Amino acid sequence: MPTKTLEALRTPLEDGEVRVARRDGVARYPARFQLILAANPCPCAPPRDADCICAPAARRRYLGRLSGPLLDRVDLRVRLQTVSTSALMGDAGECTGDVRARVAAARASAAERWAAYGWSTNAEVPGPALRQKFRLPPAALRPLERALRKGAVTARGADRGLRVAWTICDLDGAVSPSEVHVATALGFRDRESA
Repeated sequence: MPTKTLEALRTPLEDGEVRVARRDGVARYPARFQLILAANPCPCAPPRDADCICAPAARRRYLGRLSGPLLDRVDLRVRLQTVSTSALMGDAGECTGDVRARVAAARASAAERWAAYGWSTNAEVPGPALRQKFRLPPAALRPLERALRKGAVTARGADRGLRVAWTICDLDGAVSPSEVHVATALGFRDRESA
C-alpha cells in the first residue's frame, strides 16, 4: 500500500470520521474501524532475523513507510517469533469458546462502566476523560509516567495506552487497571515490537 494512502488513515483512526472537503463545504462520514497492519521487518523477510541479508539503509527505508504519527495511532504492536515445529504439533492453547466468553464479559463490563457517559467501549473514551475524570491512582500510573519522562511514548500514545490498560483490566476481571495492566499495555506500544 502506498505511503500516502497509509498516511490518509491517520485522521479517521483518531477522529472516527472521514472528512471530504469540496468547494461547497465539508462532508463528514462516520468511520469507526479496526486497523490491522502486518509488516515484515525487512524486504528479504527471512524466517530468522539472523539470516537477513538487507543493508541497514534498505531496512530503514522499508520500515520508513510506516511513519511515527501513523504508528502512534496503532494500539497494539506485536512482533511475531518464528513458529517452531513443536508449537505446530503441540497444544493449541486456549479454546476459542473460552476466549470468546472472556471477551464478551470484558465488553459487557466496559459497556456498563461507560454507559452513563454515552460510550460503550474503552476505545471510545476521550483521552482527557481518562486523564482527569477517571484518573488512576499514582501507583498504577508509574509505568506511564516513566515512559513519558523517557520519551518512549507521546501524549497520544499515553491515552491509547490507558485505553488498552482498561481493556486488559476488563479481560482480567478486575475493577480498575493496576500498575501491571498499565505496564502490559505500554509493552504493546514498544517501538521494538513494531
